[in-house]
Amino acid sequence: MKEIITINSIADIHNIYGLESPKHPLISIIRASKNLDNVDFENYKFALNLYHISLKDNCAFTISNYGRNSYDYQEGSMIFVAPNQVLEFERQNINTNDTGWSIVFHPDLIRKSELGKRIDQFSFFEYASNEALHLSEEERQTITEISEKIEKEFSRNIDAHSQTLIISNLELLLNYCVRFYDRQFYTRTNLNQDIASQFQKLLKAYYNENKQAEFGIPSVKYCGEAMHMSPKYLSDLLKKETGQSTQDHIHKYIIEKAKNRLLNSKESASEIAYSLGFEYPQYFSKIFKKKTTMSPNEYRQRLI
Repeated sequence: MKEIITINSIADIHNIYGLESPKHPLISIIRASKNLDNVDFENYKFALNLYHISLKDNCAFTISNYGRNSYDYQEGSMIFVAPNQVLEFERQNINTNDTGWSIVFHPDLIRKSELGKRIDQFSFFEYASNEALHLSEEERQTITEISEKIEKEFSRNIDAHSQTLIISNLELLLNYCVRFYDRQFYTRTNLNQDIASQFQKLLKAYYNENKQAEFGIPSVKYCGEAMHMSPKYLSDLLKKETGQSTQDHIHKYIIEKAKNRLLNSKESASEIAYSLGFEYPQYFSKIFKKKTTMSPNEYRQRLI
């Protein structure tokens, strides 16, 4: 079993990489170098309590995050890791020079800023590594130029404006990544082969196999794993394709089944709720009313 090394600070990660002391206590950019080849990445797991944004370009290692494969982490691609994740590295046989880089920053850097308040909105920090952002040459240049501005800012003498400018450029970089992910979702629509349709088939199979009797209503986590995606990536992909999240699709499917049962059986609303996988009938009634503006019994009486 691999030993787990915990990284709590920028100084910790510099020490592991054998780098000189960081120029800023809360943020650093680690550029690829031959020195990193001497670090024993493969025999350890790294519990990273920092934000990590990485651009891969001919890197000798790939990052396997959330226990998933790294096959989709290609040249000119980016991954985003939030704090409290465990990273593993796999060595690759690449002979070209590595020009990739990683931005690492402590949560305290942004804690009192507007970015700190909205950092959770950047859902790609919860994507798996095989859901990397793939950049065009122009996009990569844009992102790299911003990273250079960030590095230049924290490398000079820190003054009253440094924190604001560092965070502003960091937020700019993340906003560009939102745009580029939107482009990626759009251009991969055909490749995704109608995710919404696949998702409906998954829900239908779940109920046909009576899984709700054992596991309850299908969870977002279950659906993501069944479709080989992280829950956040699946939800964002469905939103781009249909305007509705994973949870919205689950609830819509269940409500449609409930409507059929209400109109074609004498079962009580509670019996229908339990048969659909709800642990509490009250929760079923709450969702039903939210989606239809009527309680289950009101719906049944109105349409009889």
